[in-house]
Amino acid sequence: MKYKIDVVRIRENSITLNGWVLGKHPESKASFSVEDEKRRPVPFQCVSTRRDDVSQIYFKQVINKDFGFDIRFPYERGKNYYLIIRCEGRKACVKYNEELIEKRSSVAYKRVQKIKDLMNMETVHVAMDFWKENGLKALVLKSKHKLQGLDNDYDYGEWYELTRPSEEELEKQRETVFEYEPKFSILIPVYKTPERYLKELLESIRNQTYGNWEVCIADGSPKGESAERILKRFVQQDSRFKYVILGENKKIAGNTNAAMDMVRGDFIVLADHDDTLTENALFECARAINQDPRIDVLYSDEDKLDMDGQALFDPHFKPDFNPDLLTSVNYICHLFVVKRELAKQVGGFDQAFDGAQDYDFIFRCTEGARKVSHIPKVLYHWRCHMNSTASNPESKMYAFEAGARAIKAHYERMGISVDSVEKGVDFGIYHTRFRLEEEPLVSVIIPNKDHKEDLELCLSSLLDKGTYQNLEVIVVENNSTDPQTFRYYEDLQKKRPNVQVVTWEKGFNFSAINNFGVEFSKGEYLLFLNNDVELIEPDTVRELLGYCMRQDVGVVGARLLYQDDTIQHGGVVIGFGGIAGHTFIGLHQAENSYFHRAMCAQDYSAVTAACMMSKRSLFDQVGGFREELAVAFNDIDYCLKIRSLDKKVVYNPYALLYHYESKSRGLEDTPEKVERFNREVARFIGYWPEIVIGGDPFYNPNLTLRKSNFALRDLLKEAIGEPYNLEVYLPYMEPEVKKRVLELFEEKTGRKLKGE
Repeated sequence: MKYKIDVVRIRENSITLNGWVLGKHPESKASFSVEDEKRRPVPFQCVSTRRDDVSQIYFKQVINKDFGFDIRFPYERGKNYYLIIRCEGRKACVKYNEELIEKRSSVAYKRVQKIKDLMNMETVHVAMDFWKENGLKALVLKSKHKLQGLDNDYDYGEWYELTRPSEEELEKQRETVFEYEPKFSILIPVYKTPERYLKELLESIRNQTYGNWEVCIADGSPKGESAERILKRFVQQDSRFKYVILGENKKIAGNTNAAMDMVRGDFIVLADHDDTLTENALFECARAINQDPRIDVLYSDEDKLDMDGQALFDPHFKPDFNPDLLTSVNYICHLFVVKRELAKQVGGFDQAFDGAQDYDFIFRCTEGARKVSHIPKVLYHWRCHMNSTASNPESKMYAFEAGARAIKAHYERMGISVDSVEKGVDFGIYHTRFRLEEEPLVSVIIPNKDHKEDLELCLSSLLDKGTYQNLEVIVVENNSTDPQTFRYYEDLQKKRPNVQVVTWEKGFNFSAINNFGVEFSKGEYLLFLNNDVELIEPDTVRELLGYCMRQDVGVVGARLLYQDDTIQHGGVVIGFGGIAGHTFIGLHQAENSYFHRAMCAQDYSAVTAACMMSKRSLFDQVGGFREELAVAFNDIDYCLKIRSLDKKVVYNPYALLYHYESKSRGLEDTPEKVERFNREVARFIGYWPEIVIGGDPFYNPNLTLRKSNFALRDLLKEAIGEPYNLEVYLPYMEPEVKKRVLELFEEKTGRKLKGE
C-alpha cells in the first residue's frame, strides 16, 4: 500500500484531508475510518477523486479509477484524531492535532517535506527516464536545480498572501468611482458542474469590489442534471445574475455563444464554471480601461487552486502582449476580457475549433484589437489537482490538433505562409515552420582574432552541416598576431569561394568591427555570428530566416548552449543583473523552464549578437551598431533601436547552436576594463532609461531580476520598478542624462534615488 496526504487544513470546527492511496494492484480498493483520542469512531465525509497522475506514475497508464480522496471530519481543538487507511490487508494510522498541523505548516517542515516528496517512486521513474535520455551529467544538474529550488525565499501561497490587496485597499476600491464605469458581462458555460464549485465562482463574482457587472450563464447540462436550483437562488438574491437552460450540450463553443447572446455589457469576461475570480479582478480591469480608452482586450496573470478551494500554487506570471509567444502556446488563458463590439465583430466562438475554441477566439480578438493590455496581477484562480497532469493522451491529441489548426488559421488571416505547425517540447506547445517562398542571399558577418580552430569549426558547421546554402561569409580580421591565422585565411578563401576576409586595422570595437563588415555585404539579410559558435541544428539559418522574412520582424535570435548542453542564451531581459542579461543561464536543455519559455518562440526586447539575424534595410535605417558602445550592450541597444521602429525581436529556440563563450576576448578583470564597462552601461541607460527603470514589457514585475530562472521576486530586496545597482552607474552619466534618470526613477518608484 502506498498513500500520501497532500493537503491538511483546519477550518472552523473541521479538518479536511486531501490525498491518494493505492495498492499493488489497480483494482484494489482502499477504505477509511476516523477515530478520536479514545479510539472511538468519528463520523466523516469522504469524496473519491480521480488521480490520473498517480496511476500514470505507479501503473504506467491512466486507469479509470478514483485513487484520490477528500475527507472531512469534525474537530475539537486540543484533541487528537487518527485517520486509518486500509488497503490489501495493510493498515496505516496517521495522527492529527492542532500542534502537529501547525508544525507541518512551518517553513522548516515544508522544506524537509519537499525533500521527502522527492524521494518517491515518481522521482525514481522520472530520474531514470531522464538519465537514459540525457545522461548522468544532465541528471546531476537537474537534481541540483531541484534542491536549490527548496531554498526559494517564498512558498507561493505565502508570497500571494503578502502581495494580495489588504482589506483596507479592497474597501477603498469599493468606494472608488471611475470617470467611465464599463459594464462587464461575465460568460459562464455550465455543464454538469458540481454545485459547490459553481457556487464558489458565483460568490467570487458577487464579492467583487467593482459593481457594474452582469453574469450570463448558459447551462448545457442534460435534462435533470442542470444547476437551475442554485442559479435560481442567485438570481432571486441579485438581479445581475441571469441564466438560460439549454436542455442539451452544445459543447463549450455553443454553450458560450448562448451565454454571449444574453450580453448587455460593454466588455465580455470569460470564466470557466469551476474557477474563481479574485475580489479585485473587475476593479483592476476598469482601472486599466480608464487609463487607456484604446484598450479592446485585457488579460491578467493567473494561478491554480486546489480542489478543496484553499491552496494556491503554480502561478503564471506572463509578459505583456507577445504575439509570437501566443503562436507557441496559449499563454493568455485567464483572465480574458474583450470589448463586446469586437467579440461580436469576430463572430464569437467557432465550434470547428472545439478543444481549442478559446485559443482560436483569443487569436481573432487580438488580431482586431486596437490595443491588447496586460495586468501583471493574479486576478484568476484556475481549479485543478495540485499534482494532476492533463487527462488522457487522446483528449490531449484532440485539443492539440485543434490548437494547431487555430494557429494556421491565424497565420492565414495575417497573410503569412506556413509549411507546418508541429508539436513542440510538449502537447500544447507548438513549433511553426514558415514557408520560404524564395531563398535570398544571407550575408554572415564573423569578427575574428586568431583562434583559427574556432573559426574553422564555426564555418564548417555553417557551410557543410547547415541546410541553407545561399550564403556569403565576411570574416572581419581584427588584429590577429599568429602568422598561422593569416595562412589559414589564404587557404580558406581558396577552398571556399563564398568566404571573404576583410581587415579591420583599428583597435577592438565590436560595434565598429561589425559595421565595417556589413559594408562589404551584398545580402538582403545579415547574420551576425561569433567565431566561437557551432551549429547543432542544421536548419538553423532557415529557422532564423523564416521569422526574419516576415514584414513585422526586424531581428531574430537563437538558442545557444554551452558545451555541456546547458543554456547560455534563451533571449534577453532588460533588468537582469541590474541592466540586462540572458534568460535561463545554466539550465540543462532537457530541463523544463518556466512554463516552457526556453522552448517557445516568442518576442523579447533583445537577443544576443553571438547569433542574430536582421534585415539589411533596417540595419541601415537605424545606423547599425552604436559605436559608442564598443564592448557592452551594443547588440541589446541595436535590438531596442529596431523595436523603436515597431518591428519585433524574436527568439527562436529551434535555431540551435553551441556557444563556446568569449574565447576571443578577455574578461572585464582590470580597473581600466571595469571603468570602460561602467561608462558603457551608463551610456546604455542614458539611451534607454524608460525600459531600464520602467521594466521589460516581455518580463513580469512579479519575477526576480536577480536570477535568470523566472523565480518569484524577493519582496524584501526587490521593489517593483527599482533597478538593481543603478547607483553604481550614476557617476558615469552626463548631468542631463543623470537628471532624466533620477526623475524617471522617482516617477516610477515614488521615491528619490541618491544622485551622487
